[in-house]
Amino acid sequence: MSMQLLLGDEAFAQGALDAGVSGCYAYPGTPSTEIMEYFQSSPEAARRNMHRSWSSNEKVAMEEALGMSYAGKRSVVCMKHVGLNVAADAFVNSAITGSHGGLIVAAADDPSMHSSQNEQDSRFYAWFAMLPCLEPSNQQEAYNMAAYAFELSEKHSIPVLYRLTTRLSHSRANVCLNAEKQPEKALSEPENARRFILLPGIAKQNYERLCQKQAELAAASEASPFNRYVDGSDKSFGIICSGLAYNYVQEAFAGQCPYPVLKICQYPLPQAGLQKLFKHCEQIMVIEEGMPFIEQQLRGPMANPRIRGRLSGDLPRAGELNPRLVSLAFKLPVPEVAPASKLLRMRPPRLCDGCPHIDTYKALKEACQQFPQAKVFGDIGCYTLGALPPYNAISTCLDMGASISMAKGAADAGLHPAIAVIGDSTFTHSGMTGLLDAARQDSPITVIIVDNDTTAMTGGQESMGCDGKLDDICKGIGVDPAHLKVITPLPKNHSDNVRILKDEFAHAGLSVIIARRECVQTLRKKNKRS
Repeated sequence: MSMQLLLGDEAFAQGALDAGVSGCYAYPGTPSTEIMEYFQSSPEAARRNMHRSWSSNEKVAMEEALGMSYAGKRSVVCMKHVGLNVAADAFVNSAITGSHGGLIVAAADDPSMHSSQNEQDSRFYAWFAMLPCLEPSNQQEAYNMAAYAFELSEKHSIPVLYRLTTRLSHSRANVCLNAEKQPEKALSEPENARRFILLPGIAKQNYERLCQKQAELAAASEASPFNRYVDGSDKSFGIICSGLAYNYVQEAFAGQCPYPVLKICQYPLPQAGLQKLFKHCEQIMVIEEGMPFIEQQLRGPMANPRIRGRLSGDLPRAGELNPRLVSLAFKLPVPEVAPASKLLRMRPPRLCDGCPHIDTYKALKEACQQFPQAKVFGDIGCYTLGALPPYNAISTCLDMGASISMAKGAADAGLHPAIAVIGDSTFTHSGMTGLLDAARQDSPITVIIVDNDTTAMTGGQESMGCDGKLDDICKGIGVDPAHLKVITPLPKNHSDNVRILKDEFAHAGLSVIIARRECVQTLRKKNKRS
């Protein structure tokens, strides 16, 4: 065996490599980005010519991974938790078609919303789709679970949801690697290829099979090496902890927990362990990172008072857990927290010095002074920081691609000018369909695509719209070339840029302005490499 110091994301990626994965499909999003980046930097993946390119969005990535699975090879699709919303159509229906080669859907959740719009819990998607879910508690399990997930997927011919969370994804630990590596699977056809055609008659049969598999999946969870019941002498409490939360319990009790503990890292919930805990323990404390997924199932509609956790108020309803919060829930002594030093001040996030978005927002703000009714609909990316001082330039930020659609809806209501600000990567991710609507109806909105030639917010990954492709994409969608403008956001161009913005705001139809200048961070990296 060899040992490596790996992030949780990296441990999973290395585990998938050692299990013979043939392809990874993903869209960058914290805290999942490092999975694909590990594949892309791996000499082993390069030697094997493994597919490891970014996809245009998570739905596309999910469908591409399912296509590789259909061909008989093992594949991984990676995204952050809100990316699973984008992929949900393909993900939920993949439970009905099933898979062929092993298929892992890795979703990295972000409790406390460090870089996300919400802290939704991907386990609900697995429950909704009736698919098994794995949730490692440490980096070693993250590595070991990859091969296990492929085998589970192939045994039952269904995808497996693999849930990570921020602290595990972005923390390092020593990981022992297997000496033996599994070879890649050969191309093969599904034993019943027609199950991938979801005509109603076939889908009904597939769904019945999926329902019948639930007993097998429950049995697999009962026998899982990752679910474990550890007895304790004090039966006043029984503890259920899932995934990463198991470590918080161990730390809070200094490794000497007096209560019985049921560690859950594979779903469906293991019934035997739950029954044992309920039979012998007076009260049950559920400690889980994310939403109260387990707790809600156990409490039921009558809110069983024996069940305690986030819903009962013993643990906070929102945000990440930690050993201190677990200690407080059990009324254990906790050390005093030192007050923050007066020398430290909160430093809100800001755009980088020299960022092209700064000059775009300065021109936008000045142009809007002539239009007091103007509203600017924002989107997901670095440029979302335009909502903060000193810019205060955008009014909304909902989800990927929403800026254009919301601007169109506001224009339909009579608001003018309605302005959308969207990044180049977000535009090719899910903004193009909104622009197609606007082009079809020649909606009186102005779309500003801030094109910095990269997916900057997640570390500078290549954008599908890079190398000046956005002009042709917009023309192909139907934007009038007379109202498709390209500006360069620099201080020396400020007056001209303001004039162009004003002209297009006044236009009674669709206009698109591409503010094109490379991200200063990726430019610096290029200069260093050269």
